[in-house]
Amino acid sequence: MAEQHRPQHDHRHAFAGLNPRIRDGLVIPSRRNFLKAGTAGLAGLSLPDILRHRARAAETGRPIAGNKAVILLWMTGGPSQIDTWDPKPDRPLQNRGPFGVISTSLPGVFFCEHLPRQAAMLDRFTIIRSVDASHSNHEPNKVFQTGNLDAAPRINPAGDMYPAIGSIVAKHHGANQPGMPAYVAFEVSHGHVAHAGYLGRRFEPFIANRAAKLPIYTNVGADTGRKTEADFFRLPAGLTHERLSDRRSLLEGLDRLRRELDRSVEVEAMDRYGQQAVEMLVGRRAQAAFDLSRESQSVRDKYGEHLWCQQALVARRLVEAGVAFVTIDLSYHPASGTWDNHGDNIPPYGGISKGLRPLLPIFDRLITTLVADLAERGLLHDVLVIAMGEFGRTPVMGTQGSTDGRNHWTSVMSMAMAGGGLRHGQVIGASEADGGHIKERPVTPGDLAATIYRHMGVPLDTTYLDGTGRPRYIVDRGSPIHELF
Repeated sequence: MAEQHRPQHDHRHAFAGLNPRIRDGLVIPSRRNFLKAGTAGLAGLSLPDILRHRARAAETGRPIAGNKAVILLWMTGGPSQIDTWDPKPDRPLQNRGPFGVISTSLPGVFFCEHLPRQAAMLDRFTIIRSVDASHSNHEPNKVFQTGNLDAAPRINPAGDMYPAIGSIVAKHHGANQPGMPAYVAFEVSHGHVAHAGYLGRRFEPFIANRAAKLPIYTNVGADTGRKTEADFFRLPAGLTHERLSDRRSLLEGLDRLRRELDRSVEVEAMDRYGQQAVEMLVGRRAQAAFDLSRESQSVRDKYGEHLWCQQALVARRLVEAGVAFVTIDLSYHPASGTWDNHGDNIPPYGGISKGLRPLLPIFDRLITTLVADLAERGLLHDVLVIAMGEFGRTPVMGTQGSTDGRNHWTSVMSMAMAGGGLRHGQVIGASEADGGHIKERPVTPGDLAATIYRHMGVPLDTTYLDGTGRPRYIVDRGSPIHELF
């Protein structure tokens, strides 16, 4: 477990590669740079490329499905399978842990006592108790978010270069609505979320921390009483929405650019798709999606005021508005993650009793409210909700001098899924009697990736080029989880 805070990162957005603020020697740099910043910024996110891809897909007879989306609840640090979804109530205390169990809506299936809401709604969930995390590693944690067994930066120097599933979706599916980014992430640390890697910066996640007004928590989970400024959409001085909404003026500016630059290749690239991106810029769809003040108070009350729950509500608003993939980094701490419960005597995460116990009611409310809300809005068939971390925890408590902590454990982990029009109300796989190894039906990171791509309509034989120009398949030794289809 990391003992020190990691340095903060200066995150660059997906449109940074367009260098909108850099003068590049043209006769009319201010107008041009404004247009570059505009079509790249709110349009996020390389929307001209997304539009182009969708058009090509339609022309080749493989149109992209319109409303499919994924919300990934990333439980950073690795939650204990035994103290959540795979309890072992008949085992000795050091194995079963301090929590009791509760029956679920599926006969004979039990959960940890601190997940009562999810237990009552298990008919809408699938629990996988046999996930193989043998190649996964700690922060930076990339294997399950990429579906690639080699995406382990701690042991593989190129581990950071394998693209996130969300980045693949951004490239080959794109946003579901114009004016929205395809891949959005709330992250506490750059190392908690997988990025675009070999795909390039245009398919990086839009880091949403500054886009919504959300509570500010300390790295041990204390609410400071302050909120983020939500200043991402704040326009520079002198630039008003009224000026932006003068679409005719913008298009006339594009025409002048074409004439003055003698129809350069770059300006031609802003032709059909660039004009559509400008149309997206002058709208306020993305800004509205991040604005929780537009949500009814009754719905906000259902989610609650906790940071993670508020982020889940934003995620619902985002997929409703057209985002295709949202990752929420469920952590307070920027190091190894809040679910890294080594022991109550080991700060800052604690062990099972004092560390994990306070997290479970929050998570229980978050995931059940999100799933119920999606269902009430008719979105659950299209939106796949996934909750998991990077590995499980040791079957026997006691690590690093603690009596009630659990260490990292890659032999088996549990995860939960809901929605996406898949077959739920089931438990897939099983662990051994002590919860320490897979007993039957192993599910791999590649299987999970293939399941997501099938849901999103991305062909499983899709490839990308690595740093040497070698094509690599997006699915690394896996196939869709057949029980879900």
